[in-house]
Amino acid sequence: MSAESVFPQLEALLPHVQKPIQYVGGELNSTVKDWDSCDVRWSLMYPDAYEVGLPNQGVMILYEVLNEREGVLAERTYSVWPDLEALMREHHVPQFTVDAHRPVGAFDVLGVSFSTELGYTNLLTALDLAGIPMESKDRTEDHPIVLAGGHAAFNPEPIADFLDCAVVGDGEQAVLEITEIIRAWKAEDRPGGRDELLFRLAKTGSVYVPKFYDVEYLADGRISRVVPNRSGVPWRVSKHTVMDLDEWPYPKQPLVPLAETVHERMSVEIFRGCTRGCRFCQAGMITRPVRERSITGIGDMVDKGLKATGFEEVGLLSLSSADHTEIGDIAKGLADRYEEDKIGLSLPSTRVDAFNVDLANELTRNGRRSGLTFAPEGGSERMRKVINKMVSEEDLIRTVSTAYGNGWRQVKLYFMCGLPTETDEDVLQIGDMAVKVIAEGRKVSGQNDIRCTVSIGGFVPKPHTPFQWAPQLSAEETDARLEKLRDKIRGDKKYGRSIGFRYHDGKPGIVEGLLSRGDRRVGSVIRAVYEGGGRFDGWREHFSYDRWMKAAEETLPGFGVDVAWYTTREREYEEVLPWDHLDSGLDKDWLWEDWQDALDETEVEDCRWTPCFDCGVCPQLDLDIQIGPTGKKLLPLTVVK
Repeated sequence: MSAESVFPQLEALLPHVQKPIQYVGGELNSTVKDWDSCDVRWSLMYPDAYEVGLPNQGVMILYEVLNEREGVLAERTYSVWPDLEALMREHHVPQFTVDAHRPVGAFDVLGVSFSTELGYTNLLTALDLAGIPMESKDRTEDHPIVLAGGHAAFNPEPIADFLDCAVVGDGEQAVLEITEIIRAWKAEDRPGGRDELLFRLAKTGSVYVPKFYDVEYLADGRISRVVPNRSGVPWRVSKHTVMDLDEWPYPKQPLVPLAETVHERMSVEIFRGCTRGCRFCQAGMITRPVRERSITGIGDMVDKGLKATGFEEVGLLSLSSADHTEIGDIAKGLADRYEEDKIGLSLPSTRVDAFNVDLANELTRNGRRSGLTFAPEGGSERMRKVINKMVSEEDLIRTVSTAYGNGWRQVKLYFMCGLPTETDEDVLQIGDMAVKVIAEGRKVSGQNDIRCTVSIGGFVPKPHTPFQWAPQLSAEETDARLEKLRDKIRGDKKYGRSIGFRYHDGKPGIVEGLLSRGDRRVGSVIRAVYEGGGRFDGWREHFSYDRWMKAAEETLPGFGVDVAWYTTREREYEEVLPWDHLDSGLDKDWLWEDWQDALDETEVEDCRWTPCFDCGVCPQLDLDIQIGPTGKKLLPLTVVK
């Protein structure tokens, strides 16, 4: 396929669509390389709208890592809104990259980063628009390798028919290894065709190629086993782990969006991994072990990133940023360094037991003092033991008391509904906690303009967590439980008006649950939803629960299963799970023991500060958990005259 720009055809369509600027490209720090001077070419996709996809750190990092390499180019593509999709189909304009507007079908690899399973229908849209056969079995060596990554790739089985391969874990080194395999295959004049290339990737042991594995089922619908169907293909596929983050200080030149995006800031990942052991948290489990970026490494990245972008805010990213062993020195050092420039600092959210007013003051010294967000997750003390979120009500009240007493007026509390063993009473205690927070805020501040927003999401069991065996609460039960909580909060005459209440109904969670713990049979549902018009399922205005249920009712009975079989059914230890052949480093017996601890309401300490609990990650990777401190300080930059 030609790699010429399709912009001349696209440009004529842009006056007829919403937000045409998102398709134009040319952002500050974007890269366009000469096509003919490169022998391996990647199209990197975030399967959502530009405003969500452009700030994504994973895609931005890989974009830069690949483009730094000689003879390699990477361009970005995002999901197009339905208005442009219709026009592209009418005028035969293919899925394109925003960098040079080249057809996605002309690249060697289409790498898709899935943060959530609700992007699956957007992948199918892109494949169809690109002229790439929907199912991998129909592709030839003239089509790109379709590769999935991101957190959802830890169970790629629901989209196995649409993928050529998947990578689990960190991508920086993985994409370079894959690039060299493709380069060698092409230099040898593509021996053995597409099949040989996929085999070379599979036999590394760290790239999963679904076509080389057969799934066998029992009469009751459960999986009997997943077995390689070709000699030389490993039984289990291992995740990639980047151990020294200071060796990978990306992005060095962060992209600056042309259109408004969900995050208008420059971000630095200060550490990767988490060992807090929250049993619901897939991200914390699959990214183990903890790897800290050094304080000086962080300082260098912030300095270069601000100079390259002109942003006025820096996000210090990780799963629990306040847990960095030098977070106090990092925050103070950056606040000192950029005091005159009024560069603001932010943490995505703050753990209740990691908050202190000194840290909060440093974070807000040069920026605005907005609300604070805490995530107790469970409404009752009992539920927090079940999920291993070791935060007591006293901890929370003490923390918000400190915040309100030091000038904050608004606190947001995040909870989940539908957690294992949860009862109505557990959820109703969320209302009691919010009342206590408001009462304490009024008491310590002497003010009545205190606000507390309660935000609730539905719990979805995820692969590679202790809750991977757990039953999911039905949409109807979730909605009924939340309605009782809403009525309780609204019925409080003294405090109710000071409590904001935001929640999602239970329906999207059921679809997410179907996709997160699904197997290859769910692929038929995804395709039927796509063919029925499903797009942007992560957006409330585009999501249709009825469309998903109709597709499931039409396809799943032929396999002897249904939506409830995947969602509200509890699994037993002996059951082969669809993702068991993908190795996250976690020992399955340890996960099961932690699931039993959850049912017994037994808490487990953070292994960063206690003896090892044998989760399996460290011995498998032959490493020790990396913790600081380094003892270094982040000194202000010296201006050279």
